[in-house]
Amino acid sequence: MDLSNKDEHMIMLLRENGRLSVSELARQLSVSRTAAQMRLQKLERNGVIEGYSVRLSDEHAKNRVRALVMIKFPPGKLANIQQALTEILHITTVYSISGQFDLAAVIAAPSMAVLDEVIDQIGCLEGIDDTMSSIILSTKIER
Repeated sequence: MDLSNKDEHMIMLLRENGRLSVSELARQLSVSRTAAQMRLQKLERNGVIEGYSVRLSDEHAKNRVRALVMIKFPPGKLANIQQALTEILHITTVYSISGQFDLAAVIAAPSMAVLDEVIDQIGCLEGIDDTMSSIILSTKIER
């Protein structure tokens, strides 16, 4: 689906605040409420918008210890490893990447001790060849 500038603008507004009312979206897009509702439904129906989620406050996030864990495994192991990673509570995101490693997982834990446990848990998964972890110090840009 080709997105118009209004579609892109609506998506940006919803990424900033997924709880915006259709009336507020319409006001910020300078369109009628009906037009905004139809545009939103079209984006949802066409799978551009799959759902809405919670964005945690900076105050909460600053109390979390985060790390990026690079994961390497042999061919054919992705499905099992991906399933195992979904069961680890403190993993927030997993990316498929190119290069020396196959996946990059972001962990957000309440303490360094829990972070250490989660990194160990990942390293002990069946099929994992190697991991490399880096503590995330701060977020410079987030959209």
